[in-house]
Amino acid sequence: MGTDTAAQGRAGGRWIQEWQPEDAGFWERTGRKTANRNLVFSIISEHIGFSIWSLWSVMVLFMGPKYGVDPAGKFFLVAVPTLVGAFVRIPYTVAVARFGGRNWTVIAALLLLLPTLAAAYVMHPGTSYTTFMLVAALTGLGGGNFASSMTNINAFFPQHRKGWALGLNAGGGNIGVPVIQLVALGVITWAGATHPRLVLGIYLPLIIVSVTCAALFMDNLAPMKNDTGALAEIVKQKHTWLMSVLYIGTFGSFIGFSFAFGLVLQNQFGRTPLQAAQLTFVGPLLGSLIRPVGGWLADRLGGARITLWNFAAMAVAAGVVTYASSIKSLPVFLTGFIALFVFAGLGNGSTYKMIPVIFEAKAQDRIAQLGDTVEQAAAWSRRMSGAAVGVIGAVGALGGLFINLAFRQSFLVAKTGTPAFVSFLVAYAVCFALTWVVYLRRPSAAPGEAVPSPALARA
Repeated sequence: MGTDTAAQGRAGGRWIQEWQPEDAGFWERTGRKTANRNLVFSIISEHIGFSIWSLWSVMVLFMGPKYGVDPAGKFFLVAVPTLVGAFVRIPYTVAVARFGGRNWTVIAALLLLLPTLAAAYVMHPGTSYTTFMLVAALTGLGGGNFASSMTNINAFFPQHRKGWALGLNAGGGNIGVPVIQLVALGVITWAGATHPRLVLGIYLPLIIVSVTCAALFMDNLAPMKNDTGALAEIVKQKHTWLMSVLYIGTFGSFIGFSFAFGLVLQNQFGRTPLQAAQLTFVGPLLGSLIRPVGGWLADRLGGARITLWNFAAMAVAAGVVTYASSIKSLPVFLTGFIALFVFAGLGNGSTYKMIPVIFEAKAQDRIAQLGDTVEQAAAWSRRMSGAAVGVIGAVGALGGLFINLAFRQSFLVAKTGTPAFVSFLVAYAVCFALTWVVYLRRPSAAPGEAVPSPALARA
């Protein structure tokens, strides 16, 4: 009875019963068109989710002296959404299989109304800091949209197209960060820094549009069943945690810097809210636009290779920013910081491409060692990749929390961001070494204990 009920729940016009993206004939006949349509509207929903997740990176620009919040308090305020966003990514990942990708996209988009309406209610002088913190925490729901969207799109595309598709999906979502910063710039320019509700008034109807588009144009995949077993298994895989560290270095940097950039400009270089808003969107915009390029390069040259040299470039950029911070040179600082955004975005694409390749390589081991059929190995790889996307995305988002807490402590103790930048440089060096040792150097472990490095290098 329970199985029949579940099957009935997965019937209807919005449920696709058969989905075989690795079948070239199926892909050319119907798969490509359907997958691309779902990708487009997934991007729209995820884009709005990222904008709401980063809402407080712009709300703090409107919080003048009358609000009574010091710089350290503002850094903590923008850190809270990253923490909540990281934690909700796991249930959001599971929800895609439980409710269907299209259905959960609708629900997740509707939930964005809560933090937006709450912010509109509390954004005025006299509101307690605790209230601001609670409302900022609500915006973390927008961070969960990324995990559910990526898990959903991962299931629609064949292996050889995942890098580009996931990069495009994530990049289009990431652009939500600079877009809301541009909206804030427009509001501050034309109405002044005392009208934060105008930003919220713009986004409320956009949320409704994203809900409507998802309901009308997206699909659920019936074969994508709720699989808590995959989640339990994936947390036991060492590559889940190794890739989480790398994703902290790339995506954690992107989201952390996106939230903190305006505050750093105000406190390190004395920029006004308008002056800060004129600069904050540039880095996140470039980082978002280049993310699909990272996936594209990884498809052709190998995710591990691109990730390795990307971390080297991030370390160099962090060195430039550290130097500029110590000599208080704004032009050099902006050059280095924007380079950090660009390389973080590139690395986002390449690291995410590595995830399905790792489990595809391990699936081949299962054929040789456990006697799995090709179909069984492919199914195992899809299960593990989908679960890994959610876990790695959740842990990686914590990097944004670490970055904002590092800035908070740095400005509290040293009155400058220089110590924080030094710590970032060291972190990128560690990620560089980890990528080389685990994913590019020939493994010395026994068979089955490590993913063969040539497979990752070619992926």
